[in-house]
Amino acid sequence: MIPIVLALSAFAAAMIGGVIALKNQKSLHRLLGLTAGIVMGVVVFGLLPEISELSQDTYHIRTAMIALMAGFLLFHIIEKSILISHRDEKQYGEHHHPHVGRVSALALAGHSMLDGLGIGLAFQTNTVVGVAVAIAVIAHSFSDGMNTVNLMLAHKNERKKAIRMLFIDAVAPLTGVLLSFLLRPSSGFTLLYLSFFAGFLLYIAASDILPEAHSKHSSYRTIALTIVGVVIMYFVTQLA
Repeated sequence: MIPIVLALSAFAAAMIGGVIALKNQKSLHRLLGLTAGIVMGVVVFGLLPEISELSQDTYHIRTAMIALMAGFLLFHIIEKSILISHRDEKQYGEHHHPHVGRVSALALAGHSMLDGLGIGLAFQTNTVVGVAVAIAVIAHSFSDGMNTVNLMLAHKNERKKAIRMLFIDAVAPLTGVLLSFLLRPSSGFTLLYLSFFAGFLLYIAASDILPEAHSKHSSYRTIALTIVGVVIMYFVTQLA
């Protein structure tokens, strides 16, 4: 029941992020700075200790770190490949294709579903890790909602279609949580998945959310909020 409630919170966060992207972006950079700190805090204070503990009973820690790096590099390769493709298009003039926005938004929904799956599998490990992962997913869902709307509008899709795609992205974590109920993974699989998921979270925090937070409104306040996000997650994991 708790994973479903947290997935619904991720749904709400995605919708809020999308609505803010539609109506007002003036304070968005500060919220993204806080989000980046929260996500990084989850990786360092929530996931890594659990990965270390699981690795003692299953695989060598080196195997877990390979999975973590694989998660980081896979999403790096996917994201940069898309950017390279778009860069090549711009050599022939500026083009905005609605279907590119839709495909990109669907890709975001796909990894939002993986976020939900991560919540469910983390709760199968223990409640502390589950809550920590859920907090990261909720924070990340906010930026996902914003990015979904921005991608749709940047590629000349109608606002109505952007809102529809936002709803799909917001529902995706709940779908992932429900899917996790059908899975009973071994400790070895859980270790590798959590490691892979940690690499993914680390990538989106350091290479996606933080750069977006500082792209137009870099400030010491945004930096301070990132530190606040990290500190919050330290105390959340310690209290849990």
